Amino acid sequence: MAEPLQRIPVGATPSSPRRLTPADRLAGLPTEGVAALVEASNQLGAGRFDDAQGALERVFALDAEHAEALRMQAVILSKRGRRDEAIASLRRALRRQPHDPLILNHLGALLHETGDAANGLILLRRACELDPALATAWLNLGRALTDESHVEEAAAAFERALACDPRNVPAHIAHGDMLKSLGRTADAAAAYRSAIRVQPDSTRAWFGLADLKTERLDKDEIAALERLYAEPKLDDGDRAFAGFALGKALEDETRYAEAFEVFSKANAIWRRRVQWNLPEFGALLDRFTDAFATPPAGAPDRTLGQEAVFIVSLPRSGSTLTEQILAAHPDVEGGGEVSDLVATIQAESQRRGEVFPNWVPQMTPEDWQRLGHDYLARTAHWRSGRKRFTDKALTNWLFLGAALAMLPGARFVNCRRDPVETCWSCYKQLFGRNPHPFSYTLEELGAYWQHYDRLMSFWHARYPGKVYDQVYEDLLADPETQVRRLLSFCDLDFDPSSLAFHKAKRTVRTASAAQVREPLRGDTARAHLYGTLLDPLRRSLGLS
Repeated sequence: MAEPLQRIPVGATPSSPRRLTPADRLAGLPTEGVAALVEASNQLGAGRFDDAQGALERVFALDAEHAEALRMQAVILSKRGRRDEAIASLRRALRRQPHDPLILNHLGALLHETGDAANGLILLRRACELDPALATAWLNLGRALTDESHVEEAAAAFERALACDPRNVPAHIAHGDMLKSLGRTADAAAAYRSAIRVQPDSTRAWFGLADLKTERLDKDEIAALERLYAEPKLDDGDRAFAGFALGKALEDETRYAEAFEVFSKANAIWRRRVQWNLPEFGALLDRFTDAFATPPAGAPDRTLGQEAVFIVSLPRSGSTLTEQILAAHPDVEGGGEVSDLVATIQAESQRRGEVFPNWVPQMTPEDWQRLGHDYLARTAHWRSGRKRFTDKALTNWLFLGAALAMLPGARFVNCRRDPVETCWSCYKQLFGRNPHPFSYTLEELGAYWQHYDRLMSFWHARYPGKVYDQVYEDLLADPETQVRRLLSFCDLDFDPSSLAFHKAKRTVRTASAAQVREPLRGDTARAHLYGTLLDPLRRSLGLS
């Protein structure tokens, strides 16, 4: 079992230890050990991990707990995806060398990545204190703060990283991502272009720039991106990033057939990277409809959860826009894509030793009420006490029956868009950390949309009046009428600020982050421009 973090010494004050020198990292080893450690460092820098590990084994034969050797071993383990072993190695290193910012930085980043956010932040802050010139520590601190929604502090951390190392490409990209979420689109574009100037073959920077959607690449940039996409040495991941970026640029240039070919190749690469089974997903939905064929009695307190507004949809259907409209209202707190509903359900599955929805028939009204209070407790840390708050985890449409059983007072807003436009927009989008594995073939996209439509029809029938369909095209055609209806469903008085949603100051971390900073546009439909190329999608949707 891993040692609890609080038992690992981290030092008393930032000024207590002196900065470690290269000689300190070699200390305690005889001549042959120093030579082996230097060899390991050189092999590691060259990406020859097996050779590096072989050299480290010679060090461990002399000193099994040598801090620098353990740190290098953790780097190798991390590169190979063995994060738990890397954490264990770094914990051992930290016991020997508790003031080493490189160890603290790597361990802090890994702890945060594996779910120990609080301790990860402690170690990352400590690394920055011990070595304020360590750009990677500021970068990792900024990433961790971003994930914890400390956006202003995260932006400052990225700026510190770039002050330490103006040529740090990952820091430029992370800074661009943060600026995008804050609505500073022009600054985000500048950050991505700074990364490209330093590293013209950074496919992640090109993708970030194109993914702003409101920013068009110029002719020279498109030519450079085309050359990069055609580079034979690109690995699959980089080719996919470049492909999604280039497809967007070609579409902007009305080169639709070329864009379709590039999007198709990029999606094929990404589909090979994800695991998803369409028949299994359909069977899961059958289990959901069986479990809620007769809606459970639910929590006795029928007002429980009346502050909650769940916004559900498929991706690229206007959910970010809908949340931005609601969050612009003075009585609404915008929560974004939080995972609290799924976490509540998963916790009950663990408690009962059964997967959802198998335990639904066993639930009493008191059980559902307990889960409702659990959900509200989980969301309390980011809510500010306004009359309503939004939860925009898109896959909550799968759990609507459970949510309304535990929170009878809650409301669901279902964002709908033309199915061809929805699916085509998904196909053109590489989705960050949440891969939406159904979105990388046109056939699976169409089938997934049909499953979604089937389950939402089921929920409408079982819970009349609890689900409001917000149709994207209707919102574009008549914004004020649609906004008034949406606010009325949420039992909110009309406020003109909801019509000026693009002026709302809040963090948005979705594919539409830049688009919702602009007034409504009526020119978002793109699928028809591709003509018969999208016939496979139309067939999978049952439209032809």
